[in-house]
Amino acid sequence: MGINKGILTALFFVFSISSQAQILTDSTIKEVVINTDTILRIKNINPYFTLHVDSTLSYDFEINKEDPSKYYWYLKNSPVGVKINRETGLLTFKAEKSFFLSGKLKYDYEYKVKIGIQNLNNPLEHIDTSFSLLFFNTEIIPSVIKPTVTNVVYADEGDTINFKLQCDNGSFPIDEITYFSNYPAKSLTSVTKCNDEYTWFIPFDFIKDSDKEKIKMLELFFVGITKFNIRDTTIIKIYVKDNINYPQRVIEFEELRKQVTNYIVQLKSSFKLTDEKIKKTKKNRTAFDLGSAATGLGGTVFSSLPNVDQKTVGKILPSIGVALVPVKEATAPNVTSDQNTALLIRNSIKRLEYLLKDNVLVGDRDSDILQKEKKIKDEIKQMQIQLIDIPFSDEKLNSKQLDDYFNNPKVNKKYRVKKK
Repeated sequence: MGINKGILTALFFVFSISSQAQILTDSTIKEVVINTDTILRIKNINPYFTLHVDSTLSYDFEINKEDPSKYYWYLKNSPVGVKINRETGLLTFKAEKSFFLSGKLKYDYEYKVKIGIQNLNNPLEHIDTSFSLLFFNTEIIPSVIKPTVTNVVYADEGDTINFKLQCDNGSFPIDEITYFSNYPAKSLTSVTKCNDEYTWFIPFDFIKDSDKEKIKMLELFFVGITKFNIRDTTIIKIYVKDNINYPQRVIEFEELRKQVTNYIVQLKSSFKLTDEKIKKTKKNRTAFDLGSAATGLGGTVFSSLPNVDQKTVGKILPSIGVALVPVKEATAPNVTSDQNTALLIRNSIKRLEYLLKDNVLVGDRDSDILQKEKKIKDEIKQMQIQLIDIPFSDEKLNSKQLDDYFNNPKVNKKYRVKKK
């Protein structure tokens, strides 16, 4: 019975030691598993780098692996000049000033650079992350506005001013452009940022009739503002000269031509009426002259006959012929005045037609338009005063019918100047 108790005690002791050893072994294994770093990661990642101009960056990235040679380093969207050693992960960069002067890099601009590591033997083992890179400069280079025109511009009323507002950006670029002027001169296009175009059509009434000077200066002030409220102002002086309002003048000139053309048609109608009256008067006077001649000849014939009554008739007939003369002058007066009136009307028509042909506009911007308009107005006014008493026909004839009558060869022959 004692032996059995000793055996049992020994067995219990062995079992206790075995159980404790088993527990210690599981805890140790669990701790080892927890402390083992198996996921690929960068141990010293720096999310933000700030560099001064002409400074040098050298940063060695490290990973949690014993053999880094099995891994490949790479960059995405990296600024110009930023490099990384593909085998060691050494990041290097020298912020040369030429990069910023040439516009390849910008000050105060946050560049987001993507960095990655790839296991050369295991495609599934890789990591992608990123860091930010910012450059600054203690030397402030001002940003200026550079228009595509000179500071002094000369233009005429009716011209269009158009130029682009370019910017020479320095340390801090121009974010917004505003403008104002000493006279209202709103741009037809939007002007709020660099490379916008200023477009302004100069109205013809920019210089008023009451202005003594026929030239006026417009000052345009363009103000560029950076995000730090640094301003740059450019001034452009535009000298505007008085000019003819060609569109309006052309309309008025064409209206004047229509009025003169209508007046010529009226004169041709008056000429036709006067010329037909001359023809009628001439026929009546011819009839009276033939009647007077016939009575005179009849009196001579009857006076030579033997019959007393016939001789008496022969004495009476010449008296009738003489009596017809005052009747002729009363009913069909001499046509000299009418002929002069017809000749005056005809010459006026010819003169107006030549005046219109001689003062035709040369294009839409004829520099002599005012002189030509004044010449026609003066001529038509003088002619209307001269022909104020001429008769006008009530007969409605179109211009073609009147032209045919006016240019009829027989009519032309009648009023043609005869050679002496």
